[in-house]
Amino acid sequence: MSEGIFHPVRTRRSFEEAVQQIADAIRAGDLALGERLPSERVLAEQMGISRPTLREAVRVLREAGVLASREGAVTVIAERIPLGILEERSLLRMGEVAQVLEARRLLEPRVAQLAGLYATDEELDQLATLVSRQREAGGDRERVRILDTRFHLAIARATRNQVVVELTRTLLRHVEIARDMALRTPIEPERVLELHLRTLEAIRSGDPAAIEAAMDHHLSHLEGIWEQESGRPRLRTPPEFLISRAAGASLGGAALAAGEDSPGSPSRPS
Repeated sequence: MSEGIFHPVRTRRSFEEAVQQIADAIRAGDLALGERLPSERVLAEQMGISRPTLREAVRVLREAGVLASREGAVTVIAERIPLGILEERSLLRMGEVAQVLEARRLLEPRVAQLAGLYATDEELDQLATLVSRQREAGGDRERVRILDTRFHLAIARATRNQVVVELTRTLLRHVEIARDMALRTPIEPERVLELHLRTLEAIRSGDPAAIEAAMDHHLSHLEGIWEQESGRPRLRTPPEFLISRAAGASLGGAALAAGEDSPGSPSRPS
């Protein structure tokens, strides 16, 4: 069951990455609630780390209430990964969220278009199931957030490109702080559901232009919330191909009001 979930640790901070890999697997649904982790020996071999290092990583997640030792095995007892762990391990400061949102602009629309080209009926059905579960989750913000992560990962997997999947995993981990902020208000889960329905239908159509428009609408939502809540610009003054059609007018107006436009600045839609 764990085959393909875990991979050799690639950084010098082996402890931190071990914590992150296990947390990512739980959030993505690769390790289900109540499921046992591989044995300490097997998991340490898969990650290419020492057993004492792995033991320490498991201890952190056990103390956070995510894992528990039961009948000689380590078991997943919660899908909720404390945001503090993610913040601490990814070293993502609030001031860097705008950079993550900018990176999403570069990656996610192209990922969705590739999924529109390669997704099977089974994969489209899986996306639809995730949307249905999101509807059932209602106002359970944490559940909505988990399903949101799984929805975006399912799109990435439909590309048939493992590098794209890994890039998407990294991006979603970094965007977690901004997404948590977006889900504070009671109406946001409904808004996320609407965005996912529109994105799913666009991917199902296979039309690159429709997918581009849906993803532009999708990404603009979180960018706008981040700008309002943080007081920071959602993007730097961007080239034309990165300007959100849905939010370009307000972005241009804000820059103009701040006196940022110059003769050399790229034009913006009005």
